[in-house]
Amino acid sequence: MNRSFFLSIICVLFISLTSFINPTPRVCVVPKSPHADLIKWKVDKVHTTIKFSVSHMVVAEQEGSFKVFDGTVEHSKADWSDASVKFSIDIQSINTDNEYRDKHLKSDDFFNAEKYPTATFTSTSFTPKGNNQYELKGNLTIRDITRPVVFDVRFGGVLKTSKGEKAGFKATTTINRFDYNLQWSKVTEAGGLIAGKEVEITAKLEFDKVL
Repeated sequence: MNRSFFLSIICVLFISLTSFINPTPRVCVVPKSPHADLIKWKVDKVHTTIKFSVSHMVVAEQEGSFKVFDGTVEHSKADWSDASVKFSIDIQSINTDNEYRDKHLKSDDFFNAEKYPTATFTSTSFTPKGNNQYELKGNLTIRDITRPVVFDVRFGGVLKTSKGEKAGFKATTTINRFDYNLQWSKVTEAGGLIAGKEVEITAKLEFDKVL
């Protein structure tokens, strides 16, 4: 039975019994559920992209993306300052437009997608910085290694449509792939890493409000 409904029944019985003793009108206040005003959003997978880039041969950059992912945001405050973000990525969906390179990235030299098929992010804070800018802190897990990361986030706003409300964000960060045991480290003849250690992550996110 719903807790609020149960408390309402108790209040009604209490008022009925006490009305015989004291005819003064009474008002029964039912405690509000702490999640009553929680607003929930689910990522729109069709209009969201998760991309990364890393230096290649020192002088260039190589980009890639993940095609399969899921994510949610929950908050109760109008400024989103209490937002809770959860995201997951299917490592097998990595795509750099090169089958051989994708296979290598899925191997134990990098992600070991067979053993560690999912990367996850769970937020710990979402702090407004003004002018629709936020600082998103949380824990990123890759290959079962969890480390704290900080995203710079730009909030695009909320739009009401005939199909419901939408919210948009752009989140960026840079991680050291060696921190997550993505250890492949072959070097060029000059001694630089063929694949750089720093990986830039850019997520362009669109969310649908859950009704």
